[in-house]
Amino acid sequence: MNIPAEVTYRGVEKTDAIDSLVNSKIAKLEQFCDHISSCRVAIEKTHDHPSSGSPYRVRLDITVPPAHELAVDRSPDIGIQYEPLDAVIRHAFDAMQRQLKELNDRQQGEVKEHPQQAMVAVVSKLFPEQDYGFIKTLDTGREIYFHRNSVIHGDFERIEVGTGVQFSETLGEMGPQATTVRIVDTVSNK
Repeated sequence: MNIPAEVTYRGVEKTDAIDSLVNSKIAKLEQFCDHISSCRVAIEKTHDHPSSGSPYRVRLDITVPPAHELAVDRSPDIGIQYEPLDAVIRHAFDAMQRQLKELNDRQQGEVKEHPQQAMVAVVSKLFPEQDYGFIKTLDTGREIYFHRNSVIHGDFERIEVGTGVQFSETLGEMGPQATTVRIVDTVSNK
């Protein structure tokens, strides 16, 4: 981390156990993203006797280059009565860990692929003025609806009838539809 983590306590006694837990959780975040530029942690006791939920609130603010700001605010107001402070801290850091992992995957271009869902097809019909079209699967010949918004990287303008694509499918209100459409770029040997 470029700048040491800033941890503040409001209405909560700073103990060695809590400080150690927070520092270990910060170190674990750095395993998921080694280029965190700043980390601010605020731990506070908002109520002495809340009617429901926990009296504690934990907020994490993290900055990751080039200009990503991630925030988690764990203030359990519903559910477990008097959730202990260490549990609230763990939940907040777990939520931040998920955000950092997702950001890191996006920055490295690693999008989770499900081979059974990624199918190969060609564009069979295209209606660019209405922002939609249909793709035809190569294995079964089924036609699947897709919308401009489902084409990743804003590549809708590159699509024409006959363009090869990979897609993920779901069942929509009007039948099967592609949730993501990715143009299959062929690499030629020159």
